Amino acid sequence: MIDILKLFAALASGYLLGSLNTAVFVGKIYRKDIRSHGSKNAGLTNTLRVLGKTAAGIVLAGDILKGIIACIIGLYLSVYFYSGEARDCVSLLAAGAGAVIGHNWPVYFNFKGGKGALTAVAVLFMVDWIMGLFCLVIFVIIVALTRYVSLGTVCATLLAAIFSFIPILGHTFYFNIFTSLMAFIVIFKHMENIQRLLSKTESKLRF
Repeated sequence: MIDILKLFAALASGYLLGSLNTAVFVGKIYRKDIRSHGSKNAGLTNTLRVLGKTAAGIVLAGDILKGIIACIIGLYLSVYFYSGEARDCVSLLAAGAGAVIGHNWPVYFNFKGGKGALTAVAVLFMVDWIMGLFCLVIFVIIVALTRYVSLGTVCATLLAAIFSFIPILGHTFYFNIFTSLMAFIVIFKHMENIQRLLSKTESKLRF
């Protein structure tokens, strides 16, 4: 019963932290609702295109930081699950998932947020830095070759979910559920981007 309450607390705290959408706050400083400009997405890429590098840098730091803080709370609550030699901090996974969900559907901003990729990567680094680094490398390579941020994001997230099922990585099925959920959320939020990629109308990132 206590562990269930801790998991609920981890999920709730992660969600409330994730709901603090940095792009929306930064947009207010610039007197613009980022959700009404560009791609209308309250995330890093749209902030870069609409508000510039300085604003995007603040969003980058904010979205990463809230994912890290949420995970620290999850670690502090210390609810672990063991399966043979595999072990995962389930409260960490719950807090991280809550942060991503909150970023995408923030309670403070009428449930209209970003796409969660940056926060998801920050959380993944906290859960398994090796897999996080793998996803980051894949993302950078794809974006560098194609200049499509959305393609890099979708591919990296999908590969993370697939690779999480490799037994040698030493994770429990809760971790598999977590990565699958993150992949589903990120891909779901990128459906319009995927359609534009297929029709070759997706905007490219200019370095």
